[in-house]
Amino acid sequence: GASGTGKEVLARWIHARSPRARQPFVAVQCAGLAEDLATELFGAESEREQGPEIVAGALERAQGGTVLLKEIAELPVELQIRILRVLEELLLVRVGGRRSVAIDVRVLSASHLDLVALVESGAFRTDLYYRLAGFAVRLPALSERRSDIPILGGHFFQRETARRSQRSAGITRGALAALVAHSWPGNISELETEITKAVLMLEDGEALDVAHLSRRLQAEGRGNPAEARTL
Repeated sequence: GASGTGKEVLARWIHARSPRARQPFVAVQCAGLAEDLATELFGAESEREQGPEIVAGALERAQGGTVLLKEIAELPVELQIRILRVLEELLLVRVGGRRSVAIDVRVLSASHLDLVALVESGAFRTDLYYRLAGFAVRLPALSERRSDIPILGGHFFQRETARRSQRSAGITRGALAALVAHSWPGNISELETEITKAVLMLEDGEALDVAHLSRRLQAEGRGNPAEARTL
């Protein structure tokens, strides 16, 4: 799914409704330097005079739970091989270590890029893709599910007003129409930011109206009635 469509939210939802829910959920951003990612994923081990010093990686920290590999398409090729080996053997070796460590984790992965196209072009390992893609979900862009916009907007509105102990008459129909009309290239993340900024501009007891929205949304919302609607 595109950036901002809620891939990590879905991953957390899957974890929270699984038998692993009481165990850790650990998210790892796969875009980065291979050396740093190797330590973040697999951990590190070094010998000291007082004994071995061990830093647990994400796969160990999530023992019994779930690891989300964010932007898996950005994972360096050498780490693609190591991740594949871990998935096949359920064993890992820390950076600098010698012994294998058994793990029990569910692995979810996410990407804003088309992994099938990357596999076909040779940019992503075929064997790793098919190991990961036991069940694939495409999250549609917010512009493809406009009926969700009032629901999500209302959720963010209620959350932000409650967080600030702020009274409000709700969201006007004009503002809702402007929200629904917008294309939302940043998807849910953009909508969340828009509502958060708009709530900051409200006077106590005031309804969120078109005038509180960003200029580009105001232009799209002109001509709509400003009847208040409590969400």
